[in-house]
Amino acid sequence: MSGGTTALQREPTDKEIRLVIAASSAGTIFEWYDFFIYGTLAGLIGAAFFPSDNETLEILLVWAGFAVGFGFRPLGAILFGFLGDRLGRKYTFLVTVTLMGIATAGVGLIPSAASIGIVAPIIVIGLRILQGLALGGEYGGAAIYVAEHAPPEKRGFYTSFIQASVVGGFVLSIIVVILCRALIPADDFAAWGWRIPFLLSIILLGISLWMRLKLSESPVFQAMKEAGETAGNPFIESFTYPGNKRRIFVALFGVAGVLTVIWYTAFFYGLSFLRGPMRIDETVTEWTVLIAGLISMSFYIMVGKWSDRVGRKKPIIIGAIATLVFLFPIFWGLGALSNPGLAAAAERAPVSVAGEGCTFDPFADVQATECGRVLADLTSLGVSYDLADPAGPARVSVGGTQLALDTADDADRKAALQGALEERGYDFSRQSPPFINLVGIVALLCALGLLSALTYGSVAALLAEMFPARIRYSSMSIPYHIGAGYLGGFLPLIAGYIVAITGDAYAGLWYCWVVMAFGLIVAWWGIPDGPPKDFEDAHG
Repeated sequence: MSGGTTALQREPTDKEIRLVIAASSAGTIFEWYDFFIYGTLAGLIGAAFFPSDNETLEILLVWAGFAVGFGFRPLGAILFGFLGDRLGRKYTFLVTVTLMGIATAGVGLIPSAASIGIVAPIIVIGLRILQGLALGGEYGGAAIYVAEHAPPEKRGFYTSFIQASVVGGFVLSIIVVILCRALIPADDFAAWGWRIPFLLSIILLGISLWMRLKLSESPVFQAMKEAGETAGNPFIESFTYPGNKRRIFVALFGVAGVLTVIWYTAFFYGLSFLRGPMRIDETVTEWTVLIAGLISMSFYIMVGKWSDRVGRKKPIIIGAIATLVFLFPIFWGLGALSNPGLAAAAERAPVSVAGEGCTFDPFADVQATECGRVLADLTSLGVSYDLADPAGPARVSVGGTQLALDTADDADRKAALQGALEERGYDFSRQSPPFINLVGIVALLCALGLLSALTYGSVAALLAEMFPARIRYSSMSIPYHIGAGYLGGFLPLIAGYIVAITGDAYAGLWYCWVVMAFGLIVAWWGIPDGPPKDFEDAHG
């Protein structure tokens, strides 16, 4: 797997490999916890740092802040990829985990916008940028470190623990939030208790550093260093090494693009879908997603081990095709099980809106027209609607019956609209579905987890095998984090915007579907067929 390295490498012992997997996986869990806690507490983050009279704008601003962190991941990949290929794998991801822990704890210390005004969201964005830079170096470092310790016949299995650890970070963020909600009264949690999960990252940072300091450098990197074969400029060589441009293109769209959109759809979009338009109780939602996440972690390990036998391409292709076929039906099932009354009411009494200037701008504090304000109300209530005649005064009909609404006062209009919809069977109370429905919801979330595992479980091994060792950190990190940073990180924002402007809770799924369809074509064309091979064996 050396890609040209001729120095002898000492084979790690079983004990050393177990420590490598444990320390790398634990650090990955903690680092992704730090990154995901922001999304898990999106509603409270919005109230604290992005307050707005427009509820839709508030949550979109939170997702914009989420996306900013992802937007800087490619820059982190370039910076830490360079350091990882020049100075070593171990010390580079010690730096990334430290930067992430400090930045995350900082979010918990920022005064709210009510106290310091616009400075608060500016500081939040700055810390998200630091998190994105750190994460840009973390995944590549941990994945390569494990891959370069693993025997070829077990590389997919061993590296799959890194993939499962990403889900583990999401699961840990939910566990911490659930515990904090249980121990802190609801009002106090909303006021200040939400900061505790961020501050806990200091403890997690200490544990991660303690574990990772016990590790030795990767044997592949040690061999390259002793042989004098490390790259002079890994970033430049990533784009000049023979055939690497094609491999980077495949890694970006056929690997990272495929895995990232279903991952964020399965977990973040699923979470926001249940507690947003489906109105499931916050705690019930968190427990449901937590159980599904814990179960799903095992799928990544099974897929990684399976890929050692059948190759890396087959699971990804199967997962991509299955996503295109089952994505919408799974979410329709989630909607029917989560809030059957709302689904039935929407079918029995559909909402139609008409009026001059009937458009909704989710990024405006106040809509410019009366009809736009009605659409804003329906969007915040999570009610789907159709647009009718774009002329005349604003008017709303439910099941063919026109409602009489006072559009002069925003609060009165929204209350009247909600009351009229409730009279026609729409239920806007927080839902606690019966047990059998919850079982079905967990099963469907696990199905999404399986789709994610198929496209993600073997990826660390695949990317390590696609690139030569001397520029491996840079070459795999750059396309991975461009794909994950932009195609995946912007998914909650883009999908949320699509839902807001269409009034359809399921419309945001089209973003995932389109990116997946293109990625499937690239993966089919570009990912090597057959059993797994080291870089030098596969590419000469």
